[in-house]
Amino acid sequence: MSQLPPPSPQQREHEEPHENNGALPWYVAALVIALLLFGIVYLWRTTISTPPEWGDGRTVAELQGPSGDAAGGIDGGGIFSARCAACHQATGAGLPGVFPPLAGSEWVQGDSQTLAAAVLHGIQGQLTVKGQVYSGVMPSFAAQLSDAEMAAVLTHIRKSWGNHAAPIGVDVVARVRKATATRTEAYQGEAELHQLKLTP
Repeated sequence: MSQLPPPSPQQREHEEPHENNGALPWYVAALVIALLLFGIVYLWRTTISTPPEWGDGRTVAELQGPSGDAAGGIDGGGIFSARCAACHQATGAGLPGVFPPLAGSEWVQGDSQTLAAAVLHGIQGQLTVKGQVYSGVMPSFAAQLSDAEMAAVLTHIRKSWGNHAAPIGVDVVARVRKATATRTEAYQGEAELHQLKLTP
């Protein structure tokens, strides 16, 4: 019995794949068209008056920053997000047992000069907030924030998360900074803060 010659290399190869007229499945093309139409309609219907609760919850006034003598238009909320939110959280609730809350805090809503002094120079030691004792360290911001920036962030926390304390002006921060200029260490908890007597 005679043997057939082996097939040539060309005969062993499969046909080259080709797309013909079906390069893109119809359902993928339909999805792309639908997304494109959705984007056009979305942009056409979007306005700049979108309610703030659809975003991060800040009002137009908060985005514009405190006005008047409080901080000269500096965005206290932005400073808080950059400098304070990591510990005290964006909600002002802090972390239980670790970082005290600012929402409803008697220190935040209390004496403006004591609050300014605490943020300027920091706190180390026990601090009771809303009946819970915290033992930690808050850094000094005296070298990091100007008087206007300090006033803006202090005013922000006194007006946020249900707090309703009066704003803190640049003049208050400047006065406290000058009165405590010789201080080189953090306040030793609430014991020292309660004894703090600054010129009214």
